[in-house]
Amino acid sequence: MTSVKMEDCGQTLGLNVIKYEEEEKNGVVIKDEEVKNEVVFKDEEEERNIGDLTNQDDIAGIYTSPTEVEQQQEDNEDNNSHPCPHCEKHFISVSLLNRHINIHTGEKPYCCSDCGSSFSQLSHLKRHKRAHTGEKPYSCSDCGKSFSDRSDLKCHKRTHTGEKPYSCSDCGKSFSHPHNLKCHKRTHTGEKPYSCSDCGKNFAISKTLNDHQRLHTGEKPYCCSDCGKRFAQFGSLASHQRIHTGEKPYSCSDCGNSFSQISNLNIHKRIHTGEKPYYCSDCGKRFSHLGSFNVHKRIHTGERLYSCSNCGKSFSQLGSLNIHKRIHTGEKLFSCSDCGKSFSQLGSLTSHQRIHSGEKPHSCSDCGNSFSQLSNLNKHKRIHTGEKLYFCTDCGKNFADLKSLKYHQRIHTGEKPYLCTDCGKSFAHLPSLKRHKCTHTG
Repeated sequence: MTSVKMEDCGQTLGLNVIKYEEEEKNGVVIKDEEVKNEVVFKDEEEERNIGDLTNQDDIAGIYTSPTEVEQQQEDNEDNNSHPCPHCEKHFISVSLLNRHINIHTGEKPYCCSDCGSSFSQLSHLKRHKRAHTGEKPYSCSDCGKSFSDRSDLKCHKRTHTGEKPYSCSDCGKSFSHPHNLKCHKRTHTGEKPYSCSDCGKNFAISKTLNDHQRLHTGEKPYCCSDCGKRFAQFGSLASHQRIHTGEKPYSCSDCGNSFSQISNLNIHKRIHTGEKPYYCSDCGKRFSHLGSFNVHKRIHTGERLYSCSNCGKSFSQLGSLNIHKRIHTGEKLFSCSDCGKSFSQLGSLTSHQRIHSGEKPHSCSDCGNSFSQLSNLNKHKRIHTGEKLYFCTDCGKNFADLKSLKYHQRIHTGEKPYLCTDCGKSFAHLPSLKRHKCTHTG
């Protein structure tokens, strides 16, 4: 080791450095020029141990000999180097090594007493418990929003600064959080490292796996404090809570309409763009909503998922079943403000109100006749086209409308649903009953 001479220059401590040698690692950085009033230490811990030096005796007592210093550093390196037996990482303490090993073994020794979730690190358990307590100790100085985790606050602050320091080397996309970049890269590699032990399905993100596993366990850890409803995913709870708060944070830039969920906003935007991404391969019809597309497909498959518990009749749409049930309950929710008549369906009320208003919005392009209901217009058009869609399975006769077919079929079945209350005689058609009643009244 290069020798260091101490000279008393009044009140000033000076170091005359003889020559630079490769002894930087031993604690003293030595240069080729005279350095006064300065001792530079590479190891911060040694710097703290040395403290403020005021005389030669203090400095002389630090290193007794080069051999001792060298041996001390080697001992420190041995004590602070704990290699992982599973990978090549090294750790400065046994506790950090043990914490890291849990990643390889999958051990999760820390368990939440509220929901039973397990964690590999105690700090993760403490952070998780805030989901139950609602504690959010970290607050944003810009907007006041609070967070349960310090790292979440740090990432949130980037929404104000616009900072996205993590960039994808494949496509150039930038991210505000390194974890988001790591997950994004899997879209390029196709990597899905997280596997479901129940069904074997693989996922690129651990959170997606956790959400998926609740399908098997039925776990719903997120509870609404307003109504008590429980959810398997936190995002579902957050969306649900907007029902109670009335919050609609997602706004359409074209018309200003607001929505509680971003998915609803995206669907709404298709009204302006005309986008219809769902295509029926059977008939070529396109749809802007997946739900509408799924309902439409049942026309081709004949699938009727919804069955009436009273009469067994089945329907392809839940809404149709709910409307049908009113036949059994007698419920009539929709009332006419002009005459007070009630209806079980909104469409029936709307058609009825045209009797009072005289409105006939549906016009025939061939003859100009107008109709209050679209169904009546479609029926009328068959006069011009000669189309007869409905045929009798007994005799093969064709009819332009369903009502005429049903009347005709009573010839074959002998059905006479219209009964005279005066004499008990039955008739197949309502006009026949009305004509008969005149014989009683004169």
